[in-house]
Amino acid sequence: MNWEQALKEYKNYLQLERGLSANSIQNYLLDVNKLIRYLEEFDISTSPTTIDNQILESFIYHIAKEVNKRSQARIISGLKSFFSYLIFEDIRKDHPLSLIESPKLDKKLPDTLSTAEIDLLIEAIDLSHPQGHRNKAIIEMLYGCGLRVSELIQLRISDLYFKESFIRVEGKGQKQRLIPIGDYTIQQINIYKNEVRPHQKINDQFSDILFLNRRGNQLTRAMIFTIVKDLVKKADLKKKISPHSFRHSFATHLLENGADLRAIQQMLGHESITTTEIYMHMDRSHLKEAVLQFHPRKGE
Repeated sequence: MNWEQALKEYKNYLQLERGLSANSIQNYLLDVNKLIRYLEEFDISTSPTTIDNQILESFIYHIAKEVNKRSQARIISGLKSFFSYLIFEDIRKDHPLSLIESPKLDKKLPDTLSTAEIDLLIEAIDLSHPQGHRNKAIIEMLYGCGLRVSELIQLRISDLYFKESFIRVEGKGQKQRLIPIGDYTIQQINIYKNEVRPHQKINDQFSDILFLNRRGNQLTRAMIFTIVKDLVKKADLKKKISPHSFRHSFATHLLENGADLRAIQQMLGHESITTTEIYMHMDRSHLKEAVLQFHPRKGE
């Protein structure tokens, strides 16, 4: 088996068996392609079935000079997934990365916004602009529902259950979940959906997609990042903010105000509670208050 054939079959596996999104599949394949380019650059003749741990160690040593620890860890993780697939399919018997450990990473806490900063960003939206109400609804939904960008741009009008105060979202691995939505967020979406959106020409292919660009097509991930970047500049916030910052803020503010960690996990669509637990490290002030309020020895 050569590399081209292995990548083609691996892509089918990620798509059909694991149900990953196009972005996730692209990232997995990118890690393997980095290895292939390294083999070509140094004229190393080997295949997916014959490559050994010494070659992989030299590759990892090579990339360590070019990328940071977090990128190294991601590449190693991607390669481990690839070789695990080969073993799963009985294409090879051993795992050449079994003894190679990823570099230890400092736990990176997500960037968050205060409610005042979120208000500043929303105030910076020009509602007289044709896309103003759409952009306001986008920001309110990112913060009000904690959506990933990929979930936001794929959201359909048929996924809105406003009478029940829920929306239906398709997350990673095509897994669906229901997320509660507040009245104010519903109000902002309805202004865009009922008063602005009907006045634009809509591509029939995207008639059920909620958020559209000015040509009536589905928004891209890049466009959401551009919208946020422009608002940060207008609001003059000296902070590194991305669309994901609203998702982090959604979770952090819920936790700080007493929401259950399991409930936050379900709303965010995290497969493991350990992913959600990072928000426990964001602000420890509420922990002291919890002990003083609820512990039997609080008055001792």
